[in-house]
Amino acid sequence: MMLVISIILAIAPLFGIVWTVVTGSVKTQDGLFISLILLTISGIFALNAFWQLRDAGILPSMQKKKEAPAKPAAPAKTVAKPASDS
Repeated sequence: MMLVISIILAIAPLFGIVWTVVTGSVKTQDGLFISLILLTISGIFALNAFWQLRDAGILPSMQKKKEAPAKPAAPAKTVAKPASDS
């Protein structure tokens, strides 16, 4: 249910941006700030919906892959040097 609400609230501010562009007020300072605020609100809810989709496993390519346990490194082999007779 929260996923649906997040998607709706991510799309709804975009209609406000379209309205601002259609009425021509995007050319004013107020219109620019309204557009930025609406884009921020839309982005926050879209990010929330993305996280919910990822946590639910609906986006399988974005799931965190479990790393295989690291194998212990083999001890380094030391080469014995022949004793010098000098």
